[in-house]
Amino acid sequence: MQIRDLPHPDPGVPDARTGGRLLLWLHGQQLGGQAKALVWGLVHTGAVASFPLPVGLAVQAVVDRDGGQLARSGGLMVLLGVLVALGDVMLHRSAVTNWITAVARLQQLLARKTTELGSALTQRVAAGEIVAVSTGDLEKIGWFVEAVSRFGAAALTSVGVCVALVVYQPALGIVVALGVPVLALAVLPLLPPATRRADVQREKAGRATELASDTVAGLRVLRGIGGEELFLGRYRSASQDVRRAAVRSARMWSLISAVQVVLPGLLLIAVVWYGVRLVQDGRIAVGELVTIYSAVAFLLYPLRHFEEIAMAYSFSRPSAKRAARVLALSRPSGGTAGAPEALDGDLYDPVSGLTAAAGRLTAVVCGDPDAAGRLAERLGGHPAETDTGTDAGTDAGTDTGTDTGTDTGTDAGTDAGTDAGTQPSVLLGGTALDDVPRDAARAAVLVQDKDPVLLSGTLGELLDVPSSGLVGTQEALAAAQCGDVLAALAQASTDDSGDPMRTRITERGRSLSGGQRQRLALARSLVADPAVLVLDEPTSAVDSHTEARIADGLRRLRGGRTTVVLSSSPLLLDRADQVVFLSDGKVAATGGHRDLLRGHPAYRAVVTRETDDAPVTPGLAPPEETPLRLGRWDQIEETA
Repeated sequence: MQIRDLPHPDPGVPDARTGGRLLLWLHGQQLGGQAKALVWGLVHTGAVASFPLPVGLAVQAVVDRDGGQLARSGGLMVLLGVLVALGDVMLHRSAVTNWITAVARLQQLLARKTTELGSALTQRVAAGEIVAVSTGDLEKIGWFVEAVSRFGAAALTSVGVCVALVVYQPALGIVVALGVPVLALAVLPLLPPATRRADVQREKAGRATELASDTVAGLRVLRGIGGEELFLGRYRSASQDVRRAAVRSARMWSLISAVQVVLPGLLLIAVVWYGVRLVQDGRIAVGELVTIYSAVAFLLYPLRHFEEIAMAYSFSRPSAKRAARVLALSRPSGGTAGAPEALDGDLYDPVSGLTAAAGRLTAVVCGDPDAAGRLAERLGGHPAETDTGTDAGTDAGTDTGTDTGTDTGTDAGTDAGTDAGTQPSVLLGGTALDDVPRDAARAAVLVQDKDPVLLSGTLGELLDVPSSGLVGTQEALAAAQCGDVLAALAQASTDDSGDPMRTRITERGRSLSGGQRQRLALARSLVADPAVLVLDEPTSAVDSHTEARIADGLRRLRGGRTTVVLSSSPLLLDRADQVVFLSDGKVAATGGHRDLLRGHPAYRAVVTRETDDAPVTPGLAPPEETPLRLGRWDQIEETA
């Protein structure tokens, strides 16, 4: 495969049982490229290895005053020079192509795995580790893939040179043939400690990367509490640990390099000393000594490749292990039954007893925000993932999938949950979502997480998601009350067009406030117009006036479509067709917001932030405006 043919039409199914098996599989996928690089490597190293012969003939021709022999030797050197140049260029092209195509294959595999796992990925693997695998680890794996062909060519050429020396001049050839393997194996005792030091360095670098990633993700919060210096000190300490580990690792590798220089130098001295004795005894000619000396000097070149392949393998082995660990993650794809023509109807969760009527706006009140998040994930078709203790930054976003046409909030992961195999599936129109293909479930139910993430790109790209086509972009933006966001983006337009749809949004939407990000994410979900839309605290970062208008727009735009809103905001609850109150994960009450305020003390305590024993006059309705604002403290939209 050539670089221009990338990306791979199908990256294949990797053998991710171990890092070594992954490397073997990767080599097996590009045998043609490796063979091509090996051939060009043999041309290059073979031509270099053959240079001592015409050089020796030329020296002997000068000694014998043979002009014809000197001319023939010169012509042979010109030919070998052309082969060296051609082989070197083509070897470099082939080796780099192998590097790039191998890295591209792994990048595609990692991207496919990310899409498959969705939000479950960062719950099972630390976000910093994912970054390390996708960047530095892939580079080290590619280095090893690229170095194999060059090392193979150098090793085969070295064997050929040793055999030729034994045939050409047995006395010196045997010395060289025995000495070169000893030189190559002399560094083997140093490789294990060098590898261990390199592993320690990479481990510390990975922790520093994770710390930096988590710090950047939480920078807004750190600034709010004045914690920048504290985390800067932690990162500075971690960075110094990485530096010290890198210095210790470099010392060992420099020792290996020194050994690779000193020992071959001693061999070369021994060969010259013995060769001069043979010339003095008249057993070999001066030209033959020059040829042997040049051949031994060439053999120092493959030893460098031996050092490089050892270093490349020691660095790529743990990198491949980490990549294999990510690629080995899996989750069931669903689909034990064929997908129905249309998934529609009431949404029923047998765990909590919640029923969201088809075509209506249902608000769900949970006293525990974490329970609300688990319910949202379950409504998306999969039980919630349990915490694996990686502190992996679940804020990486469970709503990013809408940028590619699917919402990973519906993809909460079933593999690692302790009760994933025991909880019954959510039913949509009587059909278990676990029994239909995951793509069909994702298309039917879209879940927007409470902390949605905006990927980098223009606003037009953000809203360009697969949809029913029934909801236009402007309608969705208007319903989500994004007027001020559009005005701000229009002013920030880099091409002076004033078109907010062409303005780029920075990574994770960090250039926007929390409320602006939340409203743009809501607009994105509204444009998708799924059969069932589940929103987890969609207005928690906006002020009360904007929230009221969003509630009206949501009710208007989603009329006739099933919508579930998990929130304790009175403004949203008052506009819902039905309010469901969950206590301890089970449905405790169902009805209208005002009726529940009057008749259910526990519901009133959650919504108004009052205690359960707050006095209420029986039969007396609460004031018209008060319950709509209690507990909200006239929220001010975040602008930091």
